[in-house]
Amino acid sequence: MNKVVLIGRLTRDPELRYTGSNIPVATFSLAVNRNFTNQQGEREADFINIVVWRKQAENVKNYLSQGSQVAIDGRIQTRTYDDQNGQRRYITEVVADNIEFLGSKNSSNNLNNANTATNNNAGPTPYDFADNSSNNSKNSTTSNDSKGTDVDSNPFADFGSSIEISDDELPF
Repeated sequence: MNKVVLIGRLTRDPELRYTGSNIPVATFSLAVNRNFTNQQGEREADFINIVVWRKQAENVKNYLSQGSQVAIDGRIQTRTYDDQNGQRRYITEVVADNIEFLGSKNSSNNLNNANTATNNNAGPTPYDFADNSSNNSKNSTTSNDSKGTDVDSNPFADFGSSIEISDDELPF
């Protein structure tokens, strides 16, 4: 089984290229925090090369930039080539099957862009509330003043239009 799931931030803007048969392919690097700190108490990150193909590659190029947070699931791929000196080089990368746009460092504008990109591609976008703390505190204050602290109130009411899903579309 070859399955990878990552959540991290882009370390650079995605690069979009086209193959000889005009298939889009985007590459970028993802910084993924480790679950532990080093001896100095600092959290380190791994920098992982990501490759994404076709329509998702175009969406990545159009809607993501350095600092954007994404969730990726895919597979690890290793390939080899001979460099100019005749030495064999190995490259390990993650080929993304699915990408969810979670947000960016200045998330308020990019959140709407990511939602548009994902809705054009595959469905609703999960929101990264941790990165929208200033935005959420403003919304929660307004929400609490006008709606009280009712447990039944919808905490997502201010996040755009509703999504209509019929019972036939549910997988369970």
